[in-house]
Amino acid sequence: MQYKGVIIEESLVDKSILSKVKIESTKIEPITPEHKTPWLKQWTLHTVSVPEETADEIAKELSESFDYSHSSAWYADFKNDKTHYIIFKDKIFKVDRSKLEEYQKATDYGISLEITEYQVDFAPNVIEWKR
Repeated sequence: MQYKGVIIEESLVDKSILSKVKIESTKIEPITPEHKTPWLKQWTLHTVSVPEETADEIAKELSESFDYSHSSAWYADFKNDKTHYIIFKDKIFKVDRSKLEEYQKATDYGISLEITEYQVDFAPNVIEWKR
């Protein structure tokens, strides 16, 4: 089963990973203060599909490809009906989509990196559940 997700091109120091996934569509978004990336002019958001058989390898390569020269707050994610990969620098969460507590760990980790809550809404009810 294919995974679907989004990779922000500007988050990558090594963009060769993009050749290892299928880019389904691309959207360019101008930077706003909410993005917290004032050194950039835009985000290039690639909606991608990742074959199930290469998902672990792609997640590892993504984790090693993020550009942390300005911030440690980049991540990428992709999911199918059962599993959700949430990928940070040197940390990968492979979440069982039926287990809210697994999402909580990934959300808490993202917030610890100073990623804003609205950007770590991997499972939107997790932040509400925590309150």
